[in-house]
Amino acid sequence: MSNISDDIKEVLLDEKTIRQKVREIGKKVSRDYDGKDLMLVGILKGSVPFMADLLREITIPCTMDFMAVSSYGSSTESSGVVRILKDLDYEIENKYVLIVEDIIDSGTTLSYLIDYLKGRKAKSIEIASLLNKAVRRKVNVKAKYIGFEVPDYFLVGYGLDYAEKYRNFPYIGILKEEVYK
Repeated sequence: MSNISDDIKEVLLDEKTIRQKVREIGKKVSRDYDGKDLMLVGILKGSVPFMADLLREITIPCTMDFMAVSSYGSSTESSGVVRILKDLDYEIENKYVLIVEDIIDSGTTLSYLIDYLKGRKAKSIEIASLLNKAVRRKVNVKAKYIGFEVPDYFLVGYGLDYAEKYRNFPYIGILKEEVYK
């Protein structure tokens, strides 16, 4: 039986580095939203590890919810067509919404999502993304909190996947090309 960690070319961000950055973002969020009705909205499935760790670092009262959106299907490239697979369970009216995302790539999905949520009368809608792959941006999306700027490699781990695998790695690694080509 093969070990899926053999599919990793290189570890880009190790567990300790990620943990330190998430702690730093949690402190900023706690300071910026102190006294405000904050709701974290995690984008399934990739945001789950980041969302869980960030939530533990936030020291102010907040609520959370999840959405599932897709613009990839089973491809490695965004189709540009965004579908909402799971909407919010709770209202966001008069709340300060912080969308929690694993990575901003083309920006297509997040741009659509922000436009979609704007009509629900939130006090503000901002983004916290662990990773930013600006080189792939097609739509201008600005995140209030960015963990790391990353190069244009196929990344997996800490929520990021290829064909639903590798999400469970505690680090972010570069996937070997022969795995996805």
